[in-house]
Order: sequence, then C-alpha cells, then structure tokens
Amino acid sequence: MKIAILPGDGIGTEIVAQAVRVLEALELHFETETALVGGAAYDAHRHPLPESTLRLARAADAVLFGAVGDWKYDKLERKFRPEQAILGLRKALGLFANFRPAICYEQLTQASSLKPELVAGLDILIIRELTGDIYFGQPRGRRTAPDGAFAGADEAYDTMRYARPEIERIAHVAFAAARKRGSKLTSVDKANVLETFQFWRDVVSDVHAEYPDVKLDHLYVDNAAMQLVRAPKSFDVIVTGNMFGDILSDEAAMLTGSIGMLPSASLDADGKGLYEPSHGSAPDIAGKDIANPLATILSAAMMLRYSLNQPEAADRIESAVRAVLAAGLRTADICAAGDVRVGTRAMGDAVVAALTKKTITKS
Repeated sequence: MKIAILPGDGIGTEIVAQAVRVLEALELHFETETALVGGAAYDAHRHPLPESTLRLARAADAVLFGAVGDWKYDKLERKFRPEQAILGLRKALGLFANFRPAICYEQLTQASSLKPELVAGLDILIIRELTGDIYFGQPRGRRTAPDGAFAGADEAYDTMRYARPEIERIAHVAFAAARKRGSKLTSVDKANVLETFQFWRDVVSDVHAEYPDVKLDHLYVDNAAMQLVRAPKSFDVIVTGNMFGDILSDEAAMLTGSIGMLPSASLDADGKGLYEPSHGSAPDIAGKDIANPLATILSAAMMLRYSLNQPEAADRIESAVRAVLAAGLRTADICAAGDVRVGTRAMGDAVVAALTKKTITKS
C-alpha cells in the first residue's frame, strides 16, 4: 500500500510530520512518498499542483494532506493560489464525498464554546458534496453588468449548479452512512430562495424511497446553523452541498472544542481518499511548535479505516488519542485550567507513547 504525503504550507509540515510518526509506530510497513503542494509547490514549480504531485496522488492508494495557503500568495492570479491545489486534487481524483465527524471527547467538554451539557456525548457526521455547486460552476468571472439596477458597472458573477446524478450519488452515500449509525439524515438546503437547492431537496427526497428505514428531515441552511448551536445532539448525519457544507462543518468544529480536533476524509466512488485536518494552514503560528496535530492524526486513522482496510489500526490510533486526552495533555487551542500544555511535537510523542504502551510524559 502506498500513501502520498502532501504536507503543504504553514503548519501543514508540522502536523503531517506527527501523523507520519504515528503511522510508523504501527509498524504496518506502508510505502510513502512526499511531494510539494500549495504555496510550497508554487515557489518551486510556479504551480500549486504540479503534474508530478498529481501523478503521485493518482498512483497512491491514499493521500495524507496537510494544509495550504499563506497571505503572501493572496495577490496571485486565482489559478496559481495555493488553495487551488486542494480543489484540483478533489476534481482530478473524483473525490466527491467529504466526511467530517464532529465528536466532542468527554475530556474536552469544557473547551467547547457551548455549555458542557449541550455537547457532552456529541457525535455528528457531516457529509459534504465536494465537486459541484458554486465552487466549480461555470460560467464565472468579471464583466460590465448588462442589466439590472447597476447596468454598466463592474460586476463579478459565479454559477451555482447541480445535476441529478451528482445529488443522487452523495445522497446514496449519506443514506448508507445514516443506516450504519442512528438511521437519521438531515438534508440541508436553501430551497426557499435557490432553484438549485429546491432541485437538491427534490432529488434527495426521491432517493429516500430506497431507504425507508432512515428518517429524513430537510432544513434550510440558516435554521441548520442555528440548531447546531442550540441543540447539536439532535443531529446524527447531515448531508449538504459544497458551499453550505464548507461553512457548517467549520461551525460544528467549534462544538468539539477546537477545529484542531476535526479530521476529514474525501472519498471517490471506490473508497480511495484524501485525508486532511479540517483547519487551514495558520501561517501566523507556523514553526512555533504550538499547532494541534490531533485532527491530522485522526485523519490518518480515517485513512486506515476507509481506504487502506486497516480498521484495527484505526481503532488503535483513536484509542491512543483518547488516552492522551485522559492524561490531561493539551495543545494551546484546547488547554484549560489544570491541563498540561504541550507543543506539537510533544503531542505527537504522547500519541506514539500511548500506541506503543509506553508511559505518557506530562512535560
């Protein structure tokens, strides 16, 4: 089995290094190969997703990805910005289904921005469609407005669109996932004002006929955002489009205590996937040994479970993370009074120690 390692920019290199150490501690003898992506690739190859990196990603059984982006690239033409690398990988690899579990560990209820009683025992799965919607819709661009109240003025425009097969395939993934959990699926849309998402609601309802054992609810996205902070445990599995999923999954991350705890899996139709933390590259803290590597480590566990057929190894990593949290070790983003604050490397050390049954050092 071959894993493509794409650390990226900012804290990406630090957190991926810890995830790789954890994988190595399992002694499963994976073949790994590392390549540049994002801003680092642009600096070396003048493109955020060089052909050599794309070839590696296609040839690998799974991709472990860090994060991309830095303010210094913000003035580049859009196609050369680091963020285009992850969009390009999703499109080129056919990664249409994004899984983002939002779990609040018992030890982190105090780190959540909500009251402990609202988040204790929280376990939500957000499934986001990844390759359609307004992020990829054409046409897009800038022009002189041809009509309307501001005809003749400069304007920008994007296109929101979904085809029936796109919605059907993500709906099937979501219903199947809900069937394995609590048999409850919430589809999030904006059908009251967007024709694209009235169509989304119609198609999801059609697919529901094949899953009569799963309870289906529909929520407008604004209501869903409100309910996530009012009664988050009322959800089981959420399915939504690309843009709404982007926003709601980050909101859900804060229920868990920190976005640094939220892993992510992006899968194709055959189970091959790209695994990454849900957070960004955080260039402001890069190189300071304070980033939380747990989301990346948990993403590696998802990789073992979904793409590499190693569920027992995935369980071992997740148990090791729980053990580290139970020992009171915390990075800065989840640290509270009475906890032991550790850096990125030390957190990786602790997870490796828990995996190998060595003493977890609180220093």
